[in-house]
Amino acid sequence: MELVDEESSKSVSKKAAKKEAAKQEKSRRRQEAALASAAASLAIGEEEDPLAVNYGNVPLYELQSKEETDLSEWTRVGDLSEGLKDKKVLITGRAQTTRAVGKNMAFVVVRQKGFTVQCVVTVQPDLVSRQMVKFVAGLSRESIIDVQGLVSVPSMPIKGTTQQVEVQVRKLHCISKAMPTLPINIEDAARSEKEIEEALQAGEQLVRVNQDTRLNYRVLDMRTPANQGIFRIQHEVGSIFRKFLQSEGFEEIHTPKLIAGTSEGGSAVFKLDYKGQPACLAQSPQLHKQMAICGDKERVFEVGPVFRAEDSYTHRHLCEFVGLDVEMEIKKHYSEVMDIVDRLFVTMFDHLNEKCKKELDAVRRQYPFEPLKYLRKTLRLRFEEGFKCSRYGTIFYILHRCPLAVRPFYTMPCYDDAKYSNSLDVFIRGEEIISGAQRVHVPELLEERAKACGIDVNTITTYIDSFRYGAPPHGGFGVGLERVVMLFCGLNNIRKTSLFPRDPLRLAP
Repeated sequence: MELVDEESSKSVSKKAAKKEAAKQEKSRRRQEAALASAAASLAIGEEEDPLAVNYGNVPLYELQSKEETDLSEWTRVGDLSEGLKDKKVLITGRAQTTRAVGKNMAFVVVRQKGFTVQCVVTVQPDLVSRQMVKFVAGLSRESIIDVQGLVSVPSMPIKGTTQQVEVQVRKLHCISKAMPTLPINIEDAARSEKEIEEALQAGEQLVRVNQDTRLNYRVLDMRTPANQGIFRIQHEVGSIFRKFLQSEGFEEIHTPKLIAGTSEGGSAVFKLDYKGQPACLAQSPQLHKQMAICGDKERVFEVGPVFRAEDSYTHRHLCEFVGLDVEMEIKKHYSEVMDIVDRLFVTMFDHLNEKCKKELDAVRRQYPFEPLKYLRKTLRLRFEEGFKCSRYGTIFYILHRCPLAVRPFYTMPCYDDAKYSNSLDVFIRGEEIISGAQRVHVPELLEERAKACGIDVNTITTYIDSFRYGAPPHGGFGVGLERVVMLFCGLNNIRKTSLFPRDPLRLAP
């Protein structure tokens, strides 16, 4: 019965995908027809405008790198300030909104990297024509435009834009036209649940963009202030990860993602044919980063894709994610690994709180969350003490000496109790983000552990042989980049922190 249900579910999923594709194709054709109709109507009966050179759609040949430009001529929207009053500026960005005020004036809000400025187009002899005002008022939202004009400072504060100046437009050209009607509106996608609920209570129904729709049109969804913040924060996490480890003497490595055996054991692997040989996508760089230690690299890290074929339909699992992996020689005790975890993440959290205030605020406006509580010296508890963590005023802590039965085959057992292991898990807001341990570096024990875990040692002979040539005691850990960002920002689903998520049901876009 379960097999029938599963097949039925797959069939329904395929039908839904085909229906969605047909719907999108129909929408595309309708949009093309609307654009053609609009262009035709403009061409009929329109007076010739002597100022036409100051506005319009830029033809393709002008955009094919026809001539070089001096980038110093351009001003970023975020840099527009009162200090530029009466200065001529050239900006580029998206037409976030347009609004006509009669036939002689129009407003367009230009957005670039989360910063917005109001641009004013007013009819003026020999500068701005009525046709130009009409052109600007008719721009479709999200079109990319170049604007040239003078900076002015209004007497009253400007609501709805980040920059408290205006640009009095002299020239405006459309570089890339967006569809007249977008699949989702950025304004709708940026709306918080609180706004939606408050509107409902007031008798107004606002559009709620669900998660699947967001992911189907991820390119549009990415443009919201919250998503701009999330992926900037993600960039900073990766950046501080690299910088901190480099400062601690670690070297970045790049390991293969096509392997003959499995890195973690188990059946959750993507299998494939490799020139007639069975192979799979790496579940982690685990085996190869250990081999690098055997090759006298001493301290290594990697940032790269990780593949898990688990059928996990949860808020925290993906089939592909970005792994942040670390491996290092151990002098005496696996606490040396915990020391790195401690300093790395305290440094990372400090950096995010200090350098990403604007981004965190943008995320918080749409997805409210409490700031992460953590200690200057990260709390460490033995596995059996884990329930006590709430007593210490932190929701970031390390559990170590975990049961061996639930650890991978390469985990070193405890010297005094074989039921436990020299391992660690790290938690944020009650969810695990890091798994690590001292590794088995003795080949005989490694082979024994692999067999006990049901792994065919013939598929990992080169890995085991690496330890026959002399291997130092070592350990390390791995963490998912998306999970770090999700839990630091208190988000409820890991798909919010994956640019183009891959889960058991999603392979596009």
